[in-house]
Amino acid sequence: MKGLQLESFKKRSEIIIQKLRDNGHKITPQRLAIVKILAKSEGHPSVETIHVQIKKDFPTMSLATVYRNIVLLKSLGEVLELGFPDGSNRYDGNRPDPHPHVICIKCKNIVDPDLDSLDEMKKEVAFETDFKILNHRLDFFGICSNCMAEKV
Repeated sequence: MKGLQLESFKKRSEIIIQKLRDNGHKITPQRLAIVKILAKSEGHPSVETIHVQIKKDFPTMSLATVYRNIVLLKSLGEVLELGFPDGSNRYDGNRPDPHPHVICIKCKNIVDPDLDSLDEMKKEVAFETDFKILNHRLDFFGICSNCMAEKV
């Protein structure tokens, strides 16, 4: 992990841990491990992926415990859940604020693009619909360059 990424990961972990403390939740070694995985993850892991990583250090931890902790972090606004029709939810603890995603339909890789036009789009949607926009989800689906380069 590069210096700036490591600093960002540490800061993100500290924010999540403080939110847990502020809301009266214990910081157990297992919970801390889950927080660290979510804070440094760029790949939007599933509960199952997190569970596999956690089992290395905590072999008795159940999938249900991982899921409950993610639900807790989600309820505190520290994890963004990306739900998919096939039930393969993925989680973003690195950027829990609503933001767009680009998802490869072949390998399921998820990328977070920075779109300068998103704020303008939200304003336009609010104006056109006369809604107060509280939240949004914007996903683009395609085939990533790695999958396009593979020969079938």
